[in-house]
Amino acid sequence: MGKILKVTLIIVGVIVLGISVLAFSFVQSMKPDKDEEEKVKQQAEIYLEEHFDDQFEIYDVYFDNMGNFNFDYAAEVVDKRNQTRFFVYYDDATRQMIDTYAADKWADELEKEITPYVKQNFGDTTDVFALYDEEIGNKLGLEPSNPGSYKEHDAVPTIGITLRRKKQDDDEVLFNDFISYLKTEDKLQHGYVMLDYIAENGELLEENYGWNKEF
Repeated sequence: MGKILKVTLIIVGVIVLGISVLAFSFVQSMKPDKDEEEKVKQQAEIYLEEHFDDQFEIYDVYFDNMGNFNFDYAAEVVDKRNQTRFFVYYDDATRQMIDTYAADKWADELEKEITPYVKQNFGDTTDVFALYDEEIGNKLGLEPSNPGSYKEHDAVPTIGITLRRKKQDDDEVLFNDFISYLKTEDKLQHGYVMLDYIAENGELLEENYGWNKEF
């Protein structure tokens, strides 16, 4: 029994040690590296000097520890004239610094265009957002600091509408009317629209899944 107990304790100890090492490694991986933060900040400063004017400034560094973006570290920059916030980072695919200014500027503009209609027709508590491909400016070869308006380019955004209530009978009609509004009022010719429902506490109402449509 003594030998069995010792072996058992050793096995348990190894398992506990292994779990502790994994836990420590995970915690460490969630923390930003100060050297990497300083590196991307310096790279971004040079990039801004080359492509932007003094109305753009770095206000922070973003560390993506969840794999949500195509980078680990990015400088967070703001356009002081319109308050558009965007990323500047090193792109491994192109091996150069790029920015998300066009994507974020266009998304801000589109949200301002459509929010009054959405609030009026879906309700004041409705949430709405717009997203463009974060590298759209680079892909279209646009001047970084002057990408123009989203209306000048045939880029396809994603628009999300979230209703803080349960589904109602006329919601599908409202959804299709919104898409018609985008097209007939010359807001967008192409896009992808999603509509979902959440409870007041923020819980997703899966039984009331909405609609999505590309046009």
